[in-house]
Amino acid sequence: MQTLALAALLCLAQAPPAPPAAAPAPAPAPVADASLSYFSESFPFAWDRVIPLSVNVDGLKVSSIFFNKRMVQPGFFNILQGAEFGTRAQVEVTNTAKYPRIPGFAVAVLDKDGKLLGVASGGTKVGTIKPGETETFDLNFTQVKERLAKGDRFLLAIELRN
Repeated sequence: MQTLALAALLCLAQAPPAPPAAAPAPAPAPVADASLSYFSESFPFAWDRVIPLSVNVDGLKVSSIFFNKRMVQPGFFNILQGAEFGTRAQVEVTNTAKYPRIPGFAVAVLDKDGKLLGVASGGTKVGTIKPGETETFDLNFTQVKERLAKGDRFLLAIELRN
């Protein structure tokens, strides 16, 4: 009997050790921020009127934004008069910095209850805004846009890329 007990103890002693606890996974490396600067703020909304702004993002001065539907004006191609060509937010900017800027814009329009009415985005696709230049960007609202004129506030986000 002692021999059996001794054999059992020897077998247990020779059992492979339990695997070591897994080391915690390393934290993911932080994603490099490719942007030069970032801005985001909420403003009062107005439909079909120029909204003056005084925003400066690392030398890119945003002077105004304008929300409306693109339509052919009277007297211009009378056959198309009154035709609609989309809904937009038109952003006017001037580069007051010493270096070219590559901006990206996002706009979200909210009603008085904070419900989202539409989103538009856009920016420089090719090239830059050179120092001293003023550019106007048309940010297009697509699909969800029919209630935009009932907006109360809008969020404007600007991201500059290197």
